[in-house]
Amino acid sequence: MTATVVPETTTRRASPAWWIGVSIVLVAANLRPAVVAVSPLLEEIQAVERLSGTAAGVLTALPVLCFGLLAPVAPRLAARFGIERTLFGALVVLCLGIALRIVDATAALFAGTVLVGGAIAVGNVLLPGLIKRDFAHRTGLMTGLYTMAITAGGGLAAGLTVPVARAAGLGWHGALGAWGLFALVALLVWSPQAHGAQHRPRQESGSPGGLWRNALAWQVTAFMGLQSLCFYAAAAWLPAVFVSRGADAAAAGWLLSLANGVGIAGSLVAPVVAARLRAQTAVAVAATGVTALGLLGTLLLPGAEIVSMAVFGIGQGAALGIALTLIVLRAPDGAHASQLSGMAQSMGYLLAASGPFMLGALHDLTDSWTVPLVVLLALLAPQALSGGLAGRERFVARRRAPSSGL
Repeated sequence: MTATVVPETTTRRASPAWWIGVSIVLVAANLRPAVVAVSPLLEEIQAVERLSGTAAGVLTALPVLCFGLLAPVAPRLAARFGIERTLFGALVVLCLGIALRIVDATAALFAGTVLVGGAIAVGNVLLPGLIKRDFAHRTGLMTGLYTMAITAGGGLAAGLTVPVARAAGLGWHGALGAWGLFALVALLVWSPQAHGAQHRPRQESGSPGGLWRNALAWQVTAFMGLQSLCFYAAAAWLPAVFVSRGADAAAAGWLLSLANGVGIAGSLVAPVVAARLRAQTAVAVAATGVTALGLLGTLLLPGAEIVSMAVFGIGQGAALGIALTLIVLRAPDGAHASQLSGMAQSMGYLLAASGPFMLGALHDLTDSWTVPLVVLLALLAPQALSGGLAGRERFVARRRAPSSGL
């Protein structure tokens, strides 16, 4: 049985609404940099720490594994300490995890990565509920800004990590540690909420509608997990693919940053379009198809990486936005939306965690990037299928009839 968060409808805010909005966006912008920043540095980390491709795959998969394993813990923490203080604690842990990776020891690198993944898992689960609670009349706008901030944060990490490190004369330890300053800013901006009135959402046991036995819920979860698998596998290894073709590490990072930057448009536009349609089957399949075109170009058109990564970014950004939108549209009410979100993020990220590890292991076995990229392309077929099924106009449970008051 899982616990779900039922957001309160009336609250006393610790800060003005605009400040809370800025804080949410800034926290969201920190949900990817500490993970994505590893990618453009992965070749150097492997060489210095003498990691095999499989071990490097484990390193890149660890945060995503934490996203899945620790997602069910976040609602329990929020019920006990309040959403605001729980998020504050998560930011503290995020800063500590980033700082630990500065220590010159392989064990510290992996331990810090686990802390980073655990902290981000809490933010992944709690921020959407916070938006629904505090911005009930601006849900679309805040969801769009939240998704854009996540995508932009990943893009900044991919593009700036190596250039900033080189300009400052930092090794890979310092390059990863520099993102702790960004997390510290979010911690300071969020702190007024942690010291204000705390809102402890009710924790409901059980699963309304039995979603764990619901086919539609699993289809939403599969689409969420498979698009996440594609994103994290690509984020972990595409820079290494470009470096193997002769690209500089900074240039490889910028190519990944380009995909994330272009993806901002997809992550903003796709949810708006999807929400206006009665069924989202077409847009889910189309987003997956665009992603496939980008990966196919990366595989078959060396030298055209700029175009391929731009196309890939649009598809991935759109797929992320649609995945988050499906969680809302397939639920008949807030209780089911909270539970579906927890299920999709927990099981979805557990599936996604296999992506970086799988690509690293395949590269070790074949000593080539062709087979890993072909396998990643093949996984887009079940992603399109699950998205098509999840996009049908139906709910994971029946709508509840309004009370007659008698």
